[in-house]
This record gives sequence, structure tokens and C-alpha cells, in this order.
Amino acid sequence: MKAMFTSFAAIIVIAVVASFGLERAGFSSEEVNAGASVRLGKDSQ
Repeated sequence: MKAMFTSFAAIIVIAVVASFGLERAGFSSEEVNAGASVRLGKDSQ
């Protein structure tokens, strides 16, 4: 049971760190898919 809870915690930590890391590296879906004809994000209004 202890190993299962440890692995759940590790999965959560890895997911959060990966999300922030990819966001800072410029690999968000908004940055990858946004072009001149695509209105995504905060600047679309």
C-alpha cells in the first residue's frame, strides 16, 4: 500500500513539473497551434 501511494504522489509531481516545464519551454498548444489566422488566448479580443 505504501508503494502505491508513493507512486501516485510521484505521478502527480511529475505531471505538475512537466506541465510547468513545457509551458516555460514554449510547447503549449496555444503557442504551437497559433498562427495568423487562429485566434487563441488572451490577445484575441
